[in-house]
Amino acid sequence: MAETPTDAERRRVLIAEDEALIRLDLAEMLVEEGYEVVGEAGDGETAVRLAEELKPDLVILDIKMPIMDGLAAAERIAGARIAPVIILTAFSQRDLVERARAAGAMAYLVKPFQKSDLVPAVEIALSRYSEVAALEAEVAGLTDRLEIRKTVERAKGALMTTYGMTEPQAFKWIQRTAMDHRMTMKEVAERILAETAGGEVAQPTV
Repeated sequence: MAETPTDAERRRVLIAEDEALIRLDLAEMLVEEGYEVVGEAGDGETAVRLAEELKPDLVILDIKMPIMDGLAAAERIAGARIAPVIILTAFSQRDLVERARAAGAMAYLVKPFQKSDLVPAVEIALSRYSEVAALEAEVAGLTDRLEIRKTVERAKGALMTTYGMTEPQAFKWIQRTAMDHRMTMKEVAERILAETAGGEVAQPTV
């Protein structure tokens, strides 16, 4: 189960949105849910500078911003491994979602959004970011990291489909099993894929 701000330390969030009213609404929603808003920006360049200075736990970036847009800011922040990034996008910008992922965004929110949309996006971004950090600690080469990430993503999907796990539960199961059996996460993921492909109904063995 994903941690919530009530049972974990308060997550520190940086918001970058050029529309002041949306920025205010977002900040209020986050505070109401137990997060701490440590900084606000109206453009991407300021967002990158504040992220470097404040080292928040999460950065929320609107795509359309002056000086530097959210995608460019996401590339800088994600590339420097400062914090996970959530991208805000309008319905008319759905084509930009893939570009946002390529820029390093861990999740996205489609405007207009509700508080019920915000918390799951935050938890997904935090969870995926910790997954990437764990995978990067396991291997050094970029090509290997990408290959392992793809394999683990597929194994997570198999666990979610076959055993009804959530995405964080599936990753933690893979990570814990790898540690318990002194295997790499890639080895565990490959065995899960092999067993679930064979139509197994029992919990995958390692």
